[in-house]
Amino acid sequence: MSKKKHKSKRSEIEKFNRECSAKIIRVLKESKDPVSYSKLMKICRDKNFNFQHFSICLKTLKKQRKISKVSDGFTLPEKVNLIKCEVVRLNRTYGFVRDCKTNEEIFISGKHLLGAMPGDIVSVRTFRGNGTHEEGVIMEIEEESIPRFIGNIVFENGKYMVQPDSIFKYAIEFGNPLGIKYKENDKVLALITKRGKSHSEHKCELVSNFGSSLNASSCALSILELNGITPVFPDEVISEAKNVSDESKIKAELKNRIDLRNMTIFTIDGADTKDIDDAISVVRTENGFELGVHIADVSHYVKPKSELDNEAFNRGTSVYYANRVVPMLPKELSNGICSLNPNTDRLAFSCIMNIDKNGITKSYKFLKSVIRSRVKGVYSEINKLISGEAEDDIKNKYSEVVDTIPVMLELFKLLDRNKKARGCPNLETSESKLIISENDKCIGVEGRIRGISEEIIEDFMLAANECAAKFGKENNLPFVYRIHEDPIEDKINNLFDGLKKLNVSFNSNGKVTAEFLNDILIKTKGKPKSVVVNNLVLRSMAKARYSVEPIGHFGLVLDDYAHFTSPIRRYPDLTIHRIMSEYLENPNLSSIKAKYNKFSYASADQSTKQELVAMSVERDCEGCYKAEYLSTHIGESFDGLITSVMDFGFYVELQNTCEGLVRVESLPEGDYDFDGSMTLINRLTGQSFMVGDTISVKVVNTNISSGKVDFEILQ
Repeated sequence: MSKKKHKSKRSEIEKFNRECSAKIIRVLKESKDPVSYSKLMKICRDKNFNFQHFSICLKTLKKQRKISKVSDGFTLPEKVNLIKCEVVRLNRTYGFVRDCKTNEEIFISGKHLLGAMPGDIVSVRTFRGNGTHEEGVIMEIEEESIPRFIGNIVFENGKYMVQPDSIFKYAIEFGNPLGIKYKENDKVLALITKRGKSHSEHKCELVSNFGSSLNASSCALSILELNGITPVFPDEVISEAKNVSDESKIKAELKNRIDLRNMTIFTIDGADTKDIDDAISVVRTENGFELGVHIADVSHYVKPKSELDNEAFNRGTSVYYANRVVPMLPKELSNGICSLNPNTDRLAFSCIMNIDKNGITKSYKFLKSVIRSRVKGVYSEINKLISGEAEDDIKNKYSEVVDTIPVMLELFKLLDRNKKARGCPNLETSESKLIISENDKCIGVEGRIRGISEEIIEDFMLAANECAAKFGKENNLPFVYRIHEDPIEDKINNLFDGLKKLNVSFNSNGKVTAEFLNDILIKTKGKPKSVVVNNLVLRSMAKARYSVEPIGHFGLVLDDYAHFTSPIRRYPDLTIHRIMSEYLENPNLSSIKAKYNKFSYASADQSTKQELVAMSVERDCEGCYKAEYLSTHIGESFDGLITSVMDFGFYVELQNTCEGLVRVESLPEGDYDFDGSMTLINRLTGQSFMVGDTISVKVVNTNISSGKVDFEILQ
């Protein structure tokens, strides 16, 4: 084609696009309702109509956000309230998206998911669903992710397929270009390779095989892999860890530090803890107490932009599940040179606080130190020493520090009294202890009980964390704070509705403070409904997160709070150690801001993101192990508490913290009405099942792979 003809052809296409675009915009402006694809095509059809050019015209208008695609056709963006969201998680019949601006989550029912996958960026139209909860419809998938999922190999209709654990309910076909060996019931990781218009039309390929889905340990490994969490560190990271973990270099560093090796310093942790990053010292003074919180100086070993630092930034946090840990840092650091092991010289970052006889911190200082822990304390043993129940072998073990324990206890009582006076909500969440056998099976589940020594260490760490935040704010440093915002109105209303239905009296004048929440918890403490009230209060509160803005912590009722005390396992702690250390060495604020302003933003965002991932992974892994435990108790009966009610049934938590679903179809015959929040009522008999009711159930089914358990009520 000649240049002249080519130019003429291009001109014709451009003219068609202009005229077609104008017609489409005009029609959509005039129409109250969305206009279908076929109707728009009919309107644009003339003697010069070209189907391909028409399709390109529509796509261009959508890309330029001049028009919006909705379920009934096309309309103008201003006519529909579309929110840009990220798909964050899917279940078999529903999902959740997160508003990209507000971070609020929106429920999407399965029929409105449009085949979307986790990580997709989607346009969502919201509406008020049953009850008070906001729901949404995915109108368009704007950006497709490259989603992986975990599932089981199943044999259906004469062929092997992959049944996803949770993201949708259909088994789908798969390819196997890597030649991975598999058999029925194997737990696999798969990659979506072809999208359909719905989840059932998707295609995938096998990526990994973790072994039998009947083993919780295999299922846990698949959950870790799906979320990009690996116990294995890259070779270059291990090599660097070995190079910096030279204990002989500690001696050369002594001249640059305050020598605290003669102080009575010791650690208190769980019996199995290997990554010991905090130690304490407590001394009675003329005006009160000197509390020392001595933290492993990880920033001395993990330098900015090193291989270790890049890996730690990506991981964000250590992940703990069952009897295992996937550390943020290699064991050479986490269990070695950075772990405050007893009778060993260690580099520390110490916070020394002068606290008066009323438990008020009057002054504090941060300093680089070298310490030597006297003993590796264990919570259960310290608790026995405090209660006077310790055997002789425990007394002998703690002989060097035994005089510190009464002083430690006295200071704790003052700090605890002040915390209660501030009105901090004393939430009693259900924590589980999984008992794992030698062959890696879960053989027991118990509720984890916190003793007084756990509370002591928690309050001492809170004191140091508050001082760290004050240090950052008072010196106007670029920083990463731990913040907890006030509850939002919708969540407050849900809390009030729940309390009314539970017949819990309250008087808030429409405002919720931490003290108000604590009063509710105190009022219901020890009563059967206390677990449910705890859950209601917890759900009413915002999620704590990391931020460069020091807006305070609602739940702790503190104006200043940061995470300083766990740099081995949390990246934000390592971040502020690095910034504080540089300021102590050379308080050139302009230089520090230039170096760390952008870094502090990135650290806060990444740390928040990875914390959420870790919490989800730990919860899902725990579910698999609990299902494995209950799989050996099929048909057995247990007492439990109804913790949440849905239209499809209700969840019951057993006294050992295991949870299962009682499906509505397993209930006594009748039609059941759901009140939208807390109760199922049998219209035929009037029998009701409400959040907070105690109930006896038997285990009827377990799915280790998905961590799901089915109960039936005893009749």
